[in-house]
Amino acid sequence: QVGSSLSPSRVLRCASVLESATAMATQFYDAHFREGLTVKTVKDVEADKFIAAFAQHLKRQGRFEIPKWADVVKTSKAKELPPSDPDWLYVRTAAMVRKVYIRGGMGVGAFRKVYGGQQRRGTCTNVFCKSSGKIARYILQQLE
Repeated sequence: QVGSSLSPSRVLRCASVLESATAMATQFYDAHFREGLTVKTVKDVEADKFIAAFAQHLKRQGRFEIPKWADVVKTSKAKELPPSDPDWLYVRTAAMVRKVYIRGGMGVGAFRKVYGGQQRRGTCTNVFCKSSGKIARYILQQLE
């Protein structure tokens, strides 16, 4: 099954991206995130601030290609509308990179479960529904 889990080479490539982000973080983000704490790893930075900063870094770099379908696709079959944020793919990528760094070995199936949610079915009971696998697969392929 293609892309179902992260190979060691893919983890190393993601780690090299994160090392450059960590190097960038040490020079700029020390004063911004927490006073009196030097940033050594991604775990030292609060999740929301790291994701926002790394998403901006990905957007500025320009190496992450945004597909044509990004503005019309839903992130899950449980959702009614596509995301309203135009930079949602950068934010999702930054969150996935952080998760791979903190907990290695996550594949497409794990990310489908993480980003899934409750599907509302009218008068029937709500049921958990996984998110789109295409988005997770595309992001992991772009990070290679």
